[in-house]
Amino acid sequence: MIGCKCPVCRSDDLRDQRTRHSLIIESGGTRLLVDTPPELRLQLVKEGIDSIDAVFLSHEHADHTHGLDDLRIFSGGGREPLPFYVAQEFEKELKQRFDYIWGEGEQTQPGSVVPDLDMITFVDGEPISPAGFEVIPIAFPHGVYRSYGFRAGALGVIIDGKSVTPDAAKMLSGIEVLIINALWFGDPHPGHFSIEEAVKVGRRLGASRTYLTHIAHRATHVEIEAGVPSGVSPAYDGLVIDL
Repeated sequence: MIGCKCPVCRSDDLRDQRTRHSLIIESGGTRLLVDTPPELRLQLVKEGIDSIDAVFLSHEHADHTHGLDDLRIFSGGGREPLPFYVAQEFEKELKQRFDYIWGEGEQTQPGSVVPDLDMITFVDGEPISPAGFEVIPIAFPHGVYRSYGFRAGALGVIIDGKSVTPDAAKMLSGIEVLIINALWFGDPHPGHFSIEEAVKVGRRLGASRTYLTHIAHRATHVEIEAGVPSGVSPAYDGLVIDL
């Protein structure tokens, strides 16, 4: 956090140096990127990611979208437009906010490059196939907003959420691995799970492994590890999970 001198923000443990949420699903060299946070360029450079085949956007909030311009490196220049999957309810907002990409009649400044993105919309519960991955988008209440996670095989992802509806729980039934947002221990938050709430969701869904993401700076990685049960782990930047 800017200007913060708490133990987490001053920690030398690289696992405490948390950038904003994104993840990549990879199989056989094909990559699906989930979310485009402001640190996207730094994340991709750090992890040596040089190709993306499709993008899934969870919702329209700035911390999940404002690295979108860095997708220009993966499209244009004779390449096909990059498939960009977004919930139908967010289409209008995104096209207005990024009208230099999707606005009708917009002209690119000579010598500059903008992302060439093929926006493909989805709705809750209807399967999609970004880059060939079989994905079921799932809506989750996010305070007064909605955010979309998904199921992909044995993997369930709840990116921003505060509760799991009965329909969502049914779609996630039988997952082996859950990735779920969890801000901190204790105090409830109107739009996100606490760590305790996220642990309960993992148990409810029957996940054998639960990874906590979207973590705030109230506890160190080591403190979180010590405070969660077996089968639950705090995620960290650069973590790789084999499925």
